Amino acid sequence: MNLLNDAVYLYTILLVIYALLSWFPGGYQSAFGRFLSKVCEPYLSLFDRVNLSIGGIDFTIAVAVIVLQLASQGLTVIVTSILF
Repeated sequence: MNLLNDAVYLYTILLVIYALLSWFPGGYQSAFGRFLSKVCEPYLSLFDRVNLSIGGIDFTIAVAVIVLQLASQGLTVIVTSILF
């Protein structure tokens, strides 16, 4: 379970950094920004069908992090109940 929790934590950090890059002009054009785009955008694209903008603020990453955390907790409960 620690491996799953660590992976989810790391991916959450990457999503937050990806969101913060939007505050810096050219942030996504750097090598690190391109790496984050390749890692984060496939998951974030799952939320494209839902309009998560309110008042000009996009909450896609916040919702994506919440869904990721809930999925991790759910998977932990399922695996724990199967193994123990």
